[in-house]
Amino acid sequence: MLIKVVDYAKKINKSADEILKACADLEMEYITNQNSILNGDDITDLENYFMEKESKRKNIKKSKEKKETLQKNVALNEEKIVVYRDNITVREFADNLAVPANEVIKKLFTLGIMANVNNNLDYETAEIIASEYEKELKKESSLDIANFEEFEVRDEEKDLKPRPPVVTIMGHVDHGKTTLLDTIRKANIASGEAGGITQAISAYQVNYKKGKITFIDTPGHAAFTQMRARGAQVTDIVIILVAADDGIMPQTKEAIDHAKEANVPIMVAINKIDKSGANPERVMTELSEYGLMPDVWGGDVLYTNISALKGDGIEELLENILLIAEMNNYRANPNRYASGVVIEASLDKTIGPIATLLIQSGTLRLGDPIVVGTCFGRIRNMKNDENKAIEEASPSQPVVVMGLSETPVAGDRFLAFENEKEAKRVWQERKVKCRQDDCLPKTGVTLDEVFSKIKEGETEVKVIVKADVQGSAEAVKNCLEEVMVEDIKIRVIRNSVGAVSENDIMLAKASGAIIISFNLPINNDMYKCAKEHQVDIRNHNIIYKVVEEMEAALKGMLAPEYEEKKLGKAEVRQLFKFSKVGVIAGSYITEGIVKNNALCRIWRDQEMIHEGKIKSIQREKDSAKEVKKGLECGITIDNFTELAEGDIIEAFEMVEIKR
Repeated sequence: MLIKVVDYAKKINKSADEILKACADLEMEYITNQNSILNGDDITDLENYFMEKESKRKNIKKSKEKKETLQKNVALNEEKIVVYRDNITVREFADNLAVPANEVIKKLFTLGIMANVNNNLDYETAEIIASEYEKELKKESSLDIANFEEFEVRDEEKDLKPRPPVVTIMGHVDHGKTTLLDTIRKANIASGEAGGITQAISAYQVNYKKGKITFIDTPGHAAFTQMRARGAQVTDIVIILVAADDGIMPQTKEAIDHAKEANVPIMVAINKIDKSGANPERVMTELSEYGLMPDVWGGDVLYTNISALKGDGIEELLENILLIAEMNNYRANPNRYASGVVIEASLDKTIGPIATLLIQSGTLRLGDPIVVGTCFGRIRNMKNDENKAIEEASPSQPVVVMGLSETPVAGDRFLAFENEKEAKRVWQERKVKCRQDDCLPKTGVTLDEVFSKIKEGETEVKVIVKADVQGSAEAVKNCLEEVMVEDIKIRVIRNSVGAVSENDIMLAKASGAIIISFNLPINNDMYKCAKEHQVDIRNHNIIYKVVEEMEAALKGMLAPEYEEKKLGKAEVRQLFKFSKVGVIAGSYITEGIVKNNALCRIWRDQEMIHEGKIKSIQREKDSAKEVKKGLECGITIDNFTELAEGDIIEAFEMVEIKR
């Protein structure tokens, strides 16, 4: 079959330029213009090319849609929350509810409360009003700017602008990380390193076609995890670099563990494809066993074959980075004071403290007062990654700054301020707090603390398993992952042979995991390191003891068990209907007590017709918290108006019981 490029383009609903670009990518040098002739083999190659490209787009789109769904769910939950602060007025509370103030005043009147817009509301009354609008009341937490790493400023949609993606390259030593950056930057970085191995963290920004990309080159996974352990999520995309002739090595597995726990998109670059013995297919097979299923096999991980030394495949790698960036729509607000994270820092004897900062939001300008961790300063000199002096830096840009009072630590957050007075106040507060807390990040977790994590919404316990032999490691992993108490389960995030290392401790710290050492001695230095970083190491040599201990922890983590406690009963003797309140049941308490907000069942002719909650109780003209046996009151039931005279309202509550 022979067909012109222009005719083939019309046939598959694409432009001739797209076909010519694809031909160039496929190195069909004989296809030069839209009148060039395509043969059957050319068409087959083009079909495969477009299918592969479409597969990549679909997989990334799927990931993006999943992310957007989660964001929508979060937004919906936030819409249901109303903020309450002490001494809030009726007018302010109505504004928080987004309803007219007179509407709130009317609802208060039905509760027997006479109020005007300037009266204060107590928390209990505000909670009742909020429930009328199906809203959840939450007390306002004091926003202390001195703890700026603990809160997130949400910018308005109109203020957000696209920013370059931040990419971290991770992999086994000597698999070509720095050589890859060397090729991308067209600069000889690797030759300046001792033995070709990276000596310090560095960040670089490169221009490529449609935009910029920021790369962070790390000397090891521990440094990457150290920053995450300090609460600094510095990267948008992780590239796992694997040599085609070596395949998966121990550090490759560690890189995958760290990347997965960072919860960011992962790409794979298979390097050294030009070497003899290179086998990209074997690498793909091995990585798929670790959950990195290639896009060409129907997975959602983009793979690129490259030669960092010769430059082969680099353009495709950069295209894939920009493709993921486009799908994830990375944005930031450049029009506010800068915030971000320290990538690396050092002390120069002649210049003083020097720090490499990554701007994550806002714009950093020469002269800005800044607080970095527990250091203060004013930006008196700022250079970009090409060592050129600049006056300002925008989101995702790495810069080297001078002017700090002390040398910060990699992973420290920073915030720029409008004036020096405010910056110094925050700096002093942070220094005092640091002395009180010994500056230890509170990210480690112990078995005794996991229950509080579950209360915060965690549904699993993360575990790192270290064992003397692979068979034991697999056995412990399998036994632990079979343990499940109700909806709480164990997830083994690393399972390997060998003694507990500092890298294991840093991963445990960053991810909130417990370390289980099986049939292995633990070095005293590692115990000290674990204690310093508040990581729990459990040492065992019998599998069922490991399982028993974790099961006991899970049972302690479960939500409390409850049993029903009967409160009392009320008989409905008369009904009063009001258009704005609904049905009020004039009732007589026949047993015990009936409490406001108690759970209840409605019985009619010995048959339960409704189960719900008591919405309000009125005793004469006043609202009441509870009414005892022998007294009359008015009761309204939440979301139920089908009451009849003679109905029995049975009140009860659920009481927590100890396990």
